[in-house]
Amino acid sequence: MASPELPDCDTPAAVLAFAQEQRAAVQRGEVLILEAALVWAAMHPEESVADAAPTTGLVFGELAVPLAGEGTPLVAEFAPMELGAALGMSTDAARSLVGDALELAHRLKRTWALVRAGEMPAWKARRVAQLTTTLPLAGAEYVDRQLAPVVGKIGFAAIGRLVEHARVTFDPEGAEKQRRQAADGRRFDVHTEAADFDGTVQVEGTLDLADALDLDAAIRQGAQELAALGSAEPLDVRRSRAAGELARRQLTLDLMTEAGGTAAVAKPRQVVIHVHLSHAAISRDEAGIARVEETRSIVSTDQVRDWCTGDAQVVIKPVIDLDAHHHTDAYAVPDRLVEQTRLAQPTCAFPWCERPARRCDTDHVVAHGDGGPTCSCNLAPLCRRHHRAKTHTGWTYDKTEPATYLWRSPHGLHLVKSDGTTRLLTAHPPDA
Repeated sequence: MASPELPDCDTPAAVLAFAQEQRAAVQRGEVLILEAALVWAAMHPEESVADAAPTTGLVFGELAVPLAGEGTPLVAEFAPMELGAALGMSTDAARSLVGDALELAHRLKRTWALVRAGEMPAWKARRVAQLTTTLPLAGAEYVDRQLAPVVGKIGFAAIGRLVEHARVTFDPEGAEKQRRQAADGRRFDVHTEAADFDGTVQVEGTLDLADALDLDAAIRQGAQELAALGSAEPLDVRRSRAAGELARRQLTLDLMTEAGGTAAVAKPRQVVIHVHLSHAAISRDEAGIARVEETRSIVSTDQVRDWCTGDAQVVIKPVIDLDAHHHTDAYAVPDRLVEQTRLAQPTCAFPWCERPARRCDTDHVVAHGDGGPTCSCNLAPLCRRHHRAKTHTGWTYDKTEPATYLWRSPHGLHLVKSDGTTRLLTAHPPDA
């Protein structure tokens, strides 16, 4: 039976044709968005902010910044912000969009011509642009010239090798510097922001070979010790537990200098539990779950109970009522007001920004110098970038609820961020 949403799709061939048409429309739309990003960048050139750039002192106002490689025009720093708001993406994603468009149009002209002709998908061209941004102009032109005739026949591994060949050929000093700095690419990530409900997280990293061998040996030894102590758990589970025990042993070592050397004294694990009460939070429906503030994840109360067993030292912090109204006549925000603001809005209050509130400034929604009070209803967390944009450009906002913000962009967009969710309004709100 044909779907009412797919007209004239009552045969397999018709469905395939319809899908192909929609894919072509999507790809064309992606190209047009890149075109729009180029026009937007041209509307916000370096000259639009040159007069405002400070010559001395701390940089707080808007500057012209490079978003792509050598030879591409500079763009007003805050310009991508509004484009991203219109497209429903973060500021970082919008900067990447504008940068990729500039890289293609100014440094990868053959590739850009293929994209505009529909012979290369925009997503693939953007990935190439992201690889060539750090090349000198001659290197980018070389990649563009070599890639254009075969772009549909090779994968990204071959493209990556081509880019590295261009780097060594056209920027040998940069290639050597990159080689020396390769160690900076080492990382070890604990993805606490993506914790599962059962309290587990993914861990991954890129280590020096010697460090990796030592870490593996330590974890293997820890897993063997757990087995010797009677653990019947699978090897992978014992290895994961051994990694945690390895970390805790490191954290609990209190090295005290003595005449004969050092002695290690084990300290209990400390678990700090934030107890936050509001009328909305007191509900039987929420029994059995807990919110981990640092990771913004939900875990079971049984998991929290397990974390707090044994020698763990539990500290219960004072309750902060998120519905209470606090006020001070001073400009400086007291710690209790800062904490209340961060708990009420856990991320930056700017549309689609996910930077944790604990890494943000505490902003007066209505500036203190304009009569805005230092109180619960006039404070919001803003990351430094969006704080600067609000202070020095046409971005304005109102706080309509404890975690609801109505934003207005310099060119008339109206957006609402409420409880972490952003939506673009289709019409201006009423004057009231």
